[in-house]
Amino acid sequence: MFLVGYNIGTGSVTTMAATGAQYGMVLVWPLFLSCIFTYILIVAFGRYTAVTGQTSLNSFKLHFGRGVALFVLASLILSEFVSSMGVMAILTQSVQEWSRPLTASGEGFNSLWLTILFGGLLYLFYLNGKYSFFEKILVVFVSVMGLCFIVTSLIVIPDPSEILRGLVPKLPREGNAALLIAGMVGTTMGAVLYVIRSILVQEKGWGIENLEEEKRDALIAAVLMFVLSFAVMACAAGTLFTRGETVENAIDMVRLLEPFAGRFAVSIFVAGIVSAGLSSFFPIMLLGPWLLADYRGEKADLSSWSNRLLVFFVVLMGLFVPIFGARPVFVMLVSQAMISVATPIILILMWVLLNKKELMGKYAATPGLNALMGIIVLFSIGMAVTGIVGIAGSF
Repeated sequence: MFLVGYNIGTGSVTTMAATGAQYGMVLVWPLFLSCIFTYILIVAFGRYTAVTGQTSLNSFKLHFGRGVALFVLASLILSEFVSSMGVMAILTQSVQEWSRPLTASGEGFNSLWLTILFGGLLYLFYLNGKYSFFEKILVVFVSVMGLCFIVTSLIVIPDPSEILRGLVPKLPREGNAALLIAGMVGTTMGAVLYVIRSILVQEKGWGIENLEEEKRDALIAAVLMFVLSFAVMACAAGTLFTRGETVENAIDMVRLLEPFAGRFAVSIFVAGIVSAGLSSFFPIMLLGPWLLADYRGEKADLSSWSNRLLVFFVVLMGLFVPIFGARPVFVMLVSQAMISVATPIILILMWVLLNKKELMGKYAATPGLNALMGIIVLFSIGMAVTGIVGIAGSF
């Protein structure tokens, strides 16, 4: 649930909605492929920690040097800090757009006050809980998000034959299909997910005896990621695509969906966006303390004053867009560009570690896993180049 909550956030909603609106279900295949790759990588990073007892970042420092580990640490923390701004902005602006009919001015609820409300609520959760409590909170958020997106997609579900056609690999020539594919892969296969997996396995105290449980847990996570992302894409494909409407962000989705699907369906979809934003922002709050402790080879003390201040700083960053007026979609694109550079590097480093017999023993990478890792690394490099070129071209 922690992985799903982090992975399916407002960035995923934005990307899947834009893809479904512009291309229908034609681009289901890269989503399906990236979820398969994500399952393999979740298992690989979890297996490494279960076998060695070491987390990813600390292992990078021990085996590749401080410089490499610091680069990975800096790229992950910076991208997540930037991402926190975009996640909260899209969440609050979606609620603001939905609430326009509820206010006398027609402008909706104030985005700054919404940000303070949501950020304050999450920070209170952080102050009053431990990891087991955080898991329970995310179960609620992810369950509500999943129910909302699935129900909305069932209301507006597209033609089943179109869904089947979408599983056949095809790259549309018109529009920005390559950039959208890179965005889909970026939101599904971001390297932070796998570094978190390593930390979570250590938090759970899993060892070699838990390898089967670890694989089952990874499978459930990957399946849920696909189902929820698919549901958002289907919501847009079943309504906006059939009428030639396109969206660039989740706010457009809220604005354009109502005339076709009705206020009830839009309300359910917005509830899903809120749950997606909260379930994504909450893990982002924890990343700073976890990653810094991971780098030092320590267990994070989430109740320490230094970590509480760091988390409070992340919450304050959520106020950036409402106060200074930056475009949330642009902020999310910058975050995705930063993480797309780090992802292939992190995957290559872990690939090397998985092949070290002195670390992994009989659990070292098999020829089959090495072949899959090679394919995944090449795929991630290709998507990173596509995404960066596409983002640069958007300027």
